[in-house]
Amino acid sequence: MGAAGCQHAGPTAARILLGAQLRRLREEAGVSREDAAGSIRASASKMSRLELGRTGSKTRDIGDLLTLYGLSGEAERATLLALAEEANGAAWWHAYGDLVPAWYEPCLGLEQAASLIRTYEVQFVPGLLQTPGYARAVIRLSHETASGAELDRRVSLRMERQQILRQAQPGPPRLWAVLDEAALRRPVGGAATMRAQIQHLIDVAETAEGGHVTIQVMPFRLGGHAAAGGPVTFLRFAQDELPDFVYLEQLDSALSTTRPADTVHYWSVLNRLATEAEPPASSREMLRRILAET
Repeated sequence: MGAAGCQHAGPTAARILLGAQLRRLREEAGVSREDAAGSIRASASKMSRLELGRTGSKTRDIGDLLTLYGLSGEAERATLLALAEEANGAAWWHAYGDLVPAWYEPCLGLEQAASLIRTYEVQFVPGLLQTPGYARAVIRLSHETASGAELDRRVSLRMERQQILRQAQPGPPRLWAVLDEAALRRPVGGAATMRAQIQHLIDVAETAEGGHVTIQVMPFRLGGHAAAGGPVTFLRFAQDELPDFVYLEQLDSALSTTRPADTVHYWSVLNRLATEAEPPASSREMLRRILAET
């Protein structure tokens, strides 16, 4: 693992990567978690959170731990200290911190570091593919009393999320989205807003042909399917130390997991969805038909 590979990972992913490396080094050195914690004047519970990537720590403390673990190579020390700096940095959504609930932070943070994003949506177009007008209509549904200024900020937050699809370094993630036909037929925001949204999906699907965005439609005619219960987002990373991440958003909360049994299950579910849904070319034709009918 090199620092360059984590340069744009963001603090959430950097904390997880750093924690995994610190745990490996501690175990290789035969140092107990309690002794490691004592060396930086911390509790064993804080050391556990540090190694799990749930908290950051002062760069000086990370340096002390590396010394305790006998890491003397300047290159590897520099890499890990740079990772510690990244882990302590402000998240890209810092300016919107008052709008981001704690249960949503892991997904926002890890999405930035993902090399592959797979998603299934039944009610709405995925946030990474929403137009500003459609996003505003969706957000208003769950924030009925929000002021115009707050709605503007929430839309801006969603649009800034989409910047990962246009990033030059280290390159955009691959986005593979399966949309239920219901999400395309429901006129969120009115007919004009839906027409603009569907046209945007067509434009993205056409310009991304053979590229980093794949859009498929799950038609009504197929009846029930593997993910009929609700939306699923699956994140996979280029760094081996970052486990697959599954995010299941609910009305006002979310469940997330990195347990291999769960991630393997949802990977299989998404594979079945991709097989059952219309292929990308047929999906574009279906989008055009829905647009003509909207």
